[in-house]
Amino acid sequence: MDTFDDHGIFFSDDFNNLDNTGIAQTGLRHKKKKFKDFLRQYNEENFNYKYRDNLKRNYNLGKYFLEVQLDDLRCFDDTLADEIAKRPSEHLPLFEEVAREVADELTTPRPEGEEHVEDIQILLKSNAVPLSLRNVKSEFVSRLVKISGIIISATGVRSKATKIAIQCRSCRNVLPNLPVNPGLEGYILPRKCTTEQAGRPACPLDPYFIIPDKCTCVDFQLLKLQELNEFVPQGEMPRHIQLYVDRYLCDTVVPGNKVVLEGIYSIKKYAATSSKADKNGKSVVGVRIPYLRVVGVTVDNQGSGFSSVFPSTQEEEEFFRTLAASPDIYERIARSIAPSIFGFEDVKKAIACLLFGGSRKRLPDGLTRRGDINILLLGDPGTAKSQLLKFVQRVSPIGIYTSGKGSSAAGLTASVLKDPTSRNFVVEGGAMVLADGGVVCIDEFDKMREDDRVAIHEAMEQQTISIAKAGITTTLNSRCSVLAAANSVFGRWDDLKGQENINFMPTILSRFDMIFIIKDEHDAKRDIMLSKHVINIHLNADQGIEESNEGEMSLLMIKKFINFCRRNCGPRLSEKAGEALRNKYVQMRSKTDEQDNEKKLSIPITVRQLEAIIRISESLAKMQLQSFVSDAHVAEALRLFQVSTLEAATSESFTGAEGFCTQEDLELMTRIEKQLKRRFPIGSQISETTIVQDFLKQKYTEKVIYKVIYIMIRRGELQHRMQRKMLYRLH
Repeated sequence: MDTFDDHGIFFSDDFNNLDNTGIAQTGLRHKKKKFKDFLRQYNEENFNYKYRDNLKRNYNLGKYFLEVQLDDLRCFDDTLADEIAKRPSEHLPLFEEVAREVADELTTPRPEGEEHVEDIQILLKSNAVPLSLRNVKSEFVSRLVKISGIIISATGVRSKATKIAIQCRSCRNVLPNLPVNPGLEGYILPRKCTTEQAGRPACPLDPYFIIPDKCTCVDFQLLKLQELNEFVPQGEMPRHIQLYVDRYLCDTVVPGNKVVLEGIYSIKKYAATSSKADKNGKSVVGVRIPYLRVVGVTVDNQGSGFSSVFPSTQEEEEFFRTLAASPDIYERIARSIAPSIFGFEDVKKAIACLLFGGSRKRLPDGLTRRGDINILLLGDPGTAKSQLLKFVQRVSPIGIYTSGKGSSAAGLTASVLKDPTSRNFVVEGGAMVLADGGVVCIDEFDKMREDDRVAIHEAMEQQTISIAKAGITTTLNSRCSVLAAANSVFGRWDDLKGQENINFMPTILSRFDMIFIIKDEHDAKRDIMLSKHVINIHLNADQGIEESNEGEMSLLMIKKFINFCRRNCGPRLSEKAGEALRNKYVQMRSKTDEQDNEKKLSIPITVRQLEAIIRISESLAKMQLQSFVSDAHVAEALRLFQVSTLEAATSESFTGAEGFCTQEDLELMTRIEKQLKRRFPIGSQISETTIVQDFLKQKYTEKVIYKVIYIMIRRGELQHRMQRKMLYRLH
């Protein structure tokens, strides 16, 4: 009989009692043995017992969890990995029970007073491609899924019972250690008492109540996930799903984090209200709401773009390094940005710098310096500013487009909402929080209210959003670039009114690294070339893909190249380039100070502008994957700053044909203009000779008088029959 038992043959003297329960228990014991063998025996090269060592190390450190790669489990036992993927609700508790037993074996003997073995939480990870949220349908219920998205709100940490004890109010009978289903499912109290009633009346209906002191609880948190913009079709709203995280996954993410989640696609009961009842007054039955019970989280904490959305292969990385080493990469990228838009060479080069960005620096005192570049496009309507913004939103690894008229301060930064179920306040991130690591494109920037523009001051410079509302005091990350487009005050740019065209406070203007004044100039040669370009685009629109110019890169290639450079390169300023930059900055300040004495500049040149040039230089070096900024990068950055912000800051009110720049001349002209407007109402006619003679009596020179009349004619405030004669007199 010894040999009979040794061969492992199952023996029973009562075959009739071998029911399905026994077979199921035998299968569970077999799976437990497989899980235990995996934790004990799985090893990598050089006999590195990965999970056994990690489990012991985490337990000794007081971290009662274990991260398990599903690919490692699949290599060890393919059937077991499939069982977890198809029926995770059944096998994960079994896996955690096995991990607790293995931890008990590995940590024995323990110090006195620690005989109790803590429960172990299993966190799953895999290398599978994440699914889009809108592709997760009902067939995935109760299965393990992997999805990606962005966290937009998070509740506080609460407690959920895993085991409860209930007591009867009548007979005082206690039922301890009743298991509660995991996730958002609860426990339904029995309606009748199960105690034997000998000579006593039966207990009434619904006699049980919960004893809180004898319940076992764990921490849990509810999150709200929104799908990434890359997966949202044009014209549709982004989808959302509720997340349930517990134990060591609580407080691992905040609103604005881009995450990849492993979880069990679950359903919860639909809480129908009276307004959601059917026509007969009955509540809806059989309807369930999906949610995700998270068992693994991967967070992008770097704010450098979500790399898992566009993974790069080894061949692509070698191609990108070869591409960055080419001498014309800067021009190729600039030509590839919105190739259907004619001209704008400097604007496209500046946008290329914005997409790559500079280097974010953390100083020894804990402060940070932003590396993202902000650009403002200011000028006439019909100059393709909005089209540039839409292209940047598509080409950026993370891009959000919004309009200033329809955006509020809360929509751009963050809002505090009341959770309808718990009645607690939760923080929900806005556009600049959701674009963490990317670009926010704000169109119609001038149509925003001044209060809403002030709200993004901190987000543009410090790249954080501080909230102190409804008892919630927190700080969210908004490490993003801002590309804004706006029109001038008068609809079109008026050269005669100079700084009056800009209706922005210096506090917001100084936060933009580059400000471009885009004018719709009337030039016959340029208009002919522009019209040919636009007509060719419309003629080739029906042919599908337009023939690209030489050296242009595809949209997907630019997107992957930007993502690769942002993740793998963080250039710094060299000493030689820093010396040249310092001398140029002192020279710029001296020039603008001279003009500032004559007329107050609306765009001041401060240390922020010096840091802007440094960031532009670093972005140029990042395009070429260089570790240090060279003199050529600094020279190009200074040129871009000269054609953008400096030209916008030094544009005077009376330049060009007027020829007046001194403060005395400006005051004199303003005084004459006010008298003309006050003395001659709109619609009246008067002789030019009468006007001139009247002002000559006040000791004004004839040249100044004709100058003011000509400026008012150019502005449309006066009409003159003989403008050529006026120009002749001026000259």
